[in-house]
Amino acid sequence: MASSKAAKGGAQRLRLAIQVFFLLLVAFIATTSALKEEGVELPLAGSASLHAICPFGGVVSFWQLASLGTLVKKVHNSSVVLGVIGILLAILAGPVICGWVCPFGSFQEWLGKLGRRIFKKRYNALVPARLDKGLRYLRYLMLAWVSYMTIVTGKLAFEAVDPYYALFNFWRSEASIGGFIVLGATILLSLAVERPFCKYACPYGAFQGLFNLVRVFGIKRNAPTCISCKACSRACPMNIEVATATTVRDHQCISCLKCTSEAACPVPATVELAAGSFPIAPPNAQKEAAK
Repeated sequence: MASSKAAKGGAQRLRLAIQVFFLLLVAFIATTSALKEEGVELPLAGSASLHAICPFGGVVSFWQLASLGTLVKKVHNSSVVLGVIGILLAILAGPVICGWVCPFGSFQEWLGKLGRRIFKKRYNALVPARLDKGLRYLRYLMLAWVSYMTIVTGKLAFEAVDPYYALFNFWRSEASIGGFIVLGATILLSLAVERPFCKYACPYGAFQGLFNLVRVFGIKRNAPTCISCKACSRACPMNIEVATATTVRDHQCISCLKCTSEAACPVPATVELAAGSFPIAPPNAQKEAAK
């Protein structure tokens, strides 16, 4: 049992390391890009920009690329490549870009740690369930609007209100007032709601969330070994009722794996990331959890 407890949380430590890596990488790219425009070039720094490493730019460029053979203004070929990689990952394991890579999602998550200290058990439970459920579909309206406006104008329509771009370009005049307003609102809401922008407004999160319906590896709950403690549901940052699901197909799942037996569920091999049918759990799984 000691070794199993020591191993518990290994995936979450790996996830944290990946989150920190990509946040530092994006901050570095944003800084070097801004300095280069001012005539300052750092050694070993490339010429990448935030637009070049944004997979969503590649997604909203697909229509123009297919119909005209050109990319939307400011979008790079690398964005298209990253967009395709994001789709392949989502088909395989769901929105791992949202849960493991996106620096803005990580930023909200870490702000939430302060929110938990302020609101304690009320954190992430302040929005009434019916209102919360309705608000979650706003991001699909945002996705539709951004996609339509990008097709019509040939420009990145979302840039005008993008809090991610504002966060990493707050010192530059290129960042929009709209982006700063949304960023400020997101920071405040993150103190009460886990990942509010991801839940209610992110168009790329909406796009990625659709793949939860067809993903190969899904979050699965083994009902015979489940003890109905609801630890998996409480651990979910997106307020998904994992404890009542056989396979989580909720469009809000971000594949963070916080609900799994490795991280939250006290019963081994009961909530797992798996393909196909649920793997057979050890016959003494509940006995091991009780020790």
